[in-house]
Amino acid sequence: MKVLLISNDAGGFAEHVELTEGMTVQQLFEKQIGPLKAGNYLIRVNRQPAAADQLLCDGDRISFTPLKIEGAN
Repeated sequence: MKVLLISNDAGGFAEHVELTEGMTVQQLFEKQIGPLKAGNYLIRVNRQPAAADQLLCDGDRISFTPLKIEGAN
């Protein structure tokens, strides 16, 4: 399946990525961003806040937006 991934971290990017069926929001976050705390990001699927265990579907639009600027307390 194919989804649109938008990352608003650092320089930011938007691209279509191929995922395996049954992938969750948390799995995609760890694959794309790494082992950072997902709680430090606003994660949305199709413009709605998403739970970590939400299954992704073909055509979804996923965005990762950091809640803090790096270095801020």
